[in-house]
Amino acid sequence: MRHVIAIDQGTTGTTVLILDEGLTLVGRKNVEFPQIFPKPGWVEHDPEQIWKSVCLALEGAMSEAKIDPKSLAAIGITNQRETSLLWDRKTLRPERNAIVWQDRRTADACARLKAEGHEEEVRARTGLVLDPYFSGSKLQWMLDEAPDRRKRAAAGELCFGTIDSYLVARLSGGAAHITDVSNASRTMLLRLHSLTWDPYLLDLFDVPVKCLPALKSSSEIYAETKGVPGIPDGVPIAGIAGDQQAALFGQACFEPGSAKCTYGTGAFILMNTGSAVPSSESGLLSTVAWQLGPDAPGTYALEGSAFIAGAAVQWLRDGLGLFQAAAEIEELAAQVEDAGGVELVPAFAGLGAPHWRPEARGLLCGLTRGTTKAHVARAALEGIALQNCDIVSAMKSDSGQALRSFKVDGGAAANNLLMQFQADILNVEIVRPKMLETTALGAAFLAGLGAGVWKDKAEVKAVWCEDRRFAPSMSEDDRRARLASWNAAVAKA
Repeated sequence: MRHVIAIDQGTTGTTVLILDEGLTLVGRKNVEFPQIFPKPGWVEHDPEQIWKSVCLALEGAMSEAKIDPKSLAAIGITNQRETSLLWDRKTLRPERNAIVWQDRRTADACARLKAEGHEEEVRARTGLVLDPYFSGSKLQWMLDEAPDRRKRAAAGELCFGTIDSYLVARLSGGAAHITDVSNASRTMLLRLHSLTWDPYLLDLFDVPVKCLPALKSSSEIYAETKGVPGIPDGVPIAGIAGDQQAALFGQACFEPGSAKCTYGTGAFILMNTGSAVPSSESGLLSTVAWQLGPDAPGTYALEGSAFIAGAAVQWLRDGLGLFQAAAEIEELAAQVEDAGGVELVPAFAGLGAPHWRPEARGLLCGLTRGTTKAHVARAALEGIALQNCDIVSAMKSDSGQALRSFKVDGGAAANNLLMQFQADILNVEIVRPKMLETTALGAAFLAGLGAGVWKDKAEVKAVWCEDRRFAPSMSEDDRRARLASWNAAVAKA
């Protein structure tokens, strides 16, 4: 029996899963690491702490798995996507702390580029909005921070990368400096159509090409392990994808029009658009989903995010004290048949796609003397689903494709009431997998394909396993009325 290791390197910690080729989970370990906030709006990570968390998680998962290390067929990596760092090519020593995707220190620099008229061209080339969220302006800031950095980067002495690049370098003992195209598409330096570093963008952000990683597909053998605690030398590192793209692959959303939603603190929706590079008129992002091998065409996706999903449940728990544990919201909301006219628009951090209203604020309206906390709880769950409905409507409009399937994962996907309402308001069947950690599963699938554990996507689909389906049962009249009430509330937020 062959085994695949999936390293899921996230914003607050690292999770390692060890799976056999039938997807039996034999080992799992999560290790958290500290967040660093040097100034308001700045967020950093210590790369050595990240590497330590990976080593500890690998050792813990291997200890639990109790498998023959010789059975390890491949390692896959999925990662927080836009977080950026520099390290010394020879010593692998980080040049400074990593700048995290949440960091806003380059907001003024991005605003200047917008004022100079670059936004439309950047959008056309990258599929992204000109925002500090992405890596290009972060790298420019790091190169400008110290007097010798740009010179060393231009000489190839410093390596730039997102977390996947850094982990491959560390796992391989410095043998490889690479990234996959899904992560590269989040740097704001990649030409989306050609899957190459773009000279215009490198010039715009003043980035020397010699510091950039080599571009690879999402599923091929990049390097082999060397000197990793608890792991034998020679294990192929064979799959990489950014976290949301990995979740799309882990959900086996292989056909154009198939989509997934990851319910976490926020909600992240990606729709497969196939080999067609999507263009959005609704403020959605265009991104590389994956590339299955160096000679394969790229697969693309539309992406939309709602800033608040599970965080709304946390607010009801911690801010209003309506229940003690987040899982209790389902039982509370089920005490009423509907929200009783109550609307909760969870715009606590503004509204994301497709509204893009940063000034919007959370709204609770439609209250009457008969409103109970059960109505508020139900309105919160429905508000999460209704935000997703807005994003999916924009995706269908932009792509010209009907929604073929909608798969769900993440913590809130376990909430049956929320999933049923999501199916009702989208008027599409919702499919929930048995394994909700689909981000790690996607990394495992990509690595297994790259190393020959599974021969093709058909074999991957054969081992992917669903838990439950939720069929829509709401009438069209009720759906229209519910959406009209929601839209009126959003306009007030």
